[in-house]
Amino acid sequence: MNSYFKRLRAVWFPDEFHGWGRTRRYFEGWYFKLVSPEEDQAIAVIPGISFGESGHHQAFIQVMNGKTCSATFHAFPVDQFQPSSGLFELRLAGNYFSKNKIVLDLPGLKGEIDFHDLQPWPKMLGAPGIMGWYSFVPFMECNHGVVSLNHHLSGRLEIGGIETNFTGGKGYTEKDWGRSFPRAYVWMQSNHFDTHDRASLMASVAHIPWLKSHFIGFISGFWLDGRLFKFATYTGARKHLHISDTGLELNFKSPKLELRIQAFQARGTPLRSPISGEMTGKIQESLLATVHVELLENKKRIFEGKGRNAGLEVAGNVEVLMR
Repeated sequence: MNSYFKRLRAVWFPDEFHGWGRTRRYFEGWYFKLVSPEEDQAIAVIPGISFGESGHHQAFIQVMNGKTCSATFHAFPVDQFQPSSGLFELRLAGNYFSKNKIVLDLPGLKGEIDFHDLQPWPKMLGAPGIMGWYSFVPFMECNHGVVSLNHHLSGRLEIGGIETNFTGGKGYTEKDWGRSFPRAYVWMQSNHFDTHDRASLMASVAHIPWLKSHFIGFISGFWLDGRLFKFATYTGARKHLHISDTGLELNFKSPKLELRIQAFQARGTPLRSPISGEMTGKIQESLLATVHVELLENKKRIFEGKGRNAGLEVAGNVEVLMR
């Protein structure tokens, strides 16, 4: 199967590799969040590939330690980046990634973690993933996919020479691919709520280039006891966003549902991000943030809780997002 048909097929499978045949102005990366059962360790592991506009290219694994607010970037030759066709499976220099498992062999980070009871974003006719019908638009600057909103972990990792048991912990997996991260965006995610063990939040608002103009797009999913409440630009929902120095308020509303979020910033970790395919951008992400969430259905509150170990990014000229 040639590269074009591999890319065409991958549209229906957001978790799989999409970059077949790409050699310029392209990036693709997966984001694995791992939190130990005692919540004393919170790790994000980001494998990916980067093709710059000038032809510079590299594979990489970026690791963020959310508790120490430190990060490492491991670069590899592109020929060591070995994705599978027809399923999400990636091998990279002795490391292995799939929707069900990761195996790590990096300086300061080694071990194996299995994922159980995955909660993928549901597929629908005309909407293969979280982006809805935008999944079929070929010129999107940045595409987004959710592999699993919430799952359980088993296994151990050796972090800085100290072994940590992750069995009983929680995980989250997503991915991005395209040319660049948006010029302005907010993103947040949490699986740890004080009032409910089976609840997960993911929400994002971003500046989206569109033809010769742009729009402010948003996507959010709140998973509660096996039910997913979706709010997105393509569903006709409305959003209100206010950002301050200490956090933000983000509300989504549709005819029968309302999601109210207050996110509180915490110390961040510097990470690399893609610009025209090359990992030359800089962002700050925290895994120490907190979120307060309320979900209303038919004006009746069906959930309220405080989320911890929350991922939070507020990047770029975010004033444009509040208009």
